[in-house]
Amino acid sequence: MPYKPVALVTGANQGIGLQIAKDLVSHGFTVVVGSRNFEKGQAAAKSIGADAHAVQLDVTNHESIAAAALRIRKEFGRLDVLIQNAAVSNMDNRPGQSVEEYSKATRPSVVSLDEMRAVWDTNVFGVLSVYQAMLPLLRATPGARIVNVSSGVGSLTASSDPAYPYRAIFGPVYPASKTALNALTVAMALELEPDGIKVNAVSPGYTKTNLNGYSGTETLEEGAREAVRVALLGSDGPTGKFTRWENETIPW
Repeated sequence: MPYKPVALVTGANQGIGLQIAKDLVSHGFTVVVGSRNFEKGQAAAKSIGADAHAVQLDVTNHESIAAAALRIRKEFGRLDVLIQNAAVSNMDNRPGQSVEEYSKATRPSVVSLDEMRAVWDTNVFGVLSVYQAMLPLLRATPGARIVNVSSGVGSLTASSDPAYPYRAIFGPVYPASKTALNALTVAMALELEPDGIKVNAVSPGYTKTNLNGYSGTETLEEGAREAVRVALLGSDGPTGKFTRWENETIPW
């Protein structure tokens, strides 16, 4: 029986995560579709095909994460690729509000600490929780890969440049959560370098998704392609990098 790598994609019931899952299946992977709502995950997996399997995975719930890791171990016995895609912006809690209006309402001087904690709980602490739970499976798989789906708006270098078009939206909620995710990416890459596990961050670009109230300009196919490219890197590929399509480095 031919070797079939296994990938877990978090937040894969819709948007970029679903597209990443579809693309990985087309590259010969068995994909575990992580979804906070199991029924939505099942529907997503069914839309992909027989090589996709839904798992209930709420990245803010330790019991959910542990159960997902146990199920992957029991059913597949391995994990070759972990794509940490699950994220929230809290824009969906402000219907009809533009990205610019949202950024003004979440400036450091006025931001709700509860809102900031809620977003960071998913985008930062959730990523670390899943990493810790899945690491034994990844370490047992030669040449495993981790891809953290970040955002160009998390770049401190870019946001410090007056010419950067998205500079005005940098704030402590979503953008800074991605800055923190980038820091985690570097820390993970340093930790796992001796194991031969590559850890990289990617930006999907401004993709039309629920995260931004469907105001994005890029398609889901375009948004997924860099994550998939990095997931498929060979043993000579880089680690601890932050890129957008196609292998264009984003400054930290």
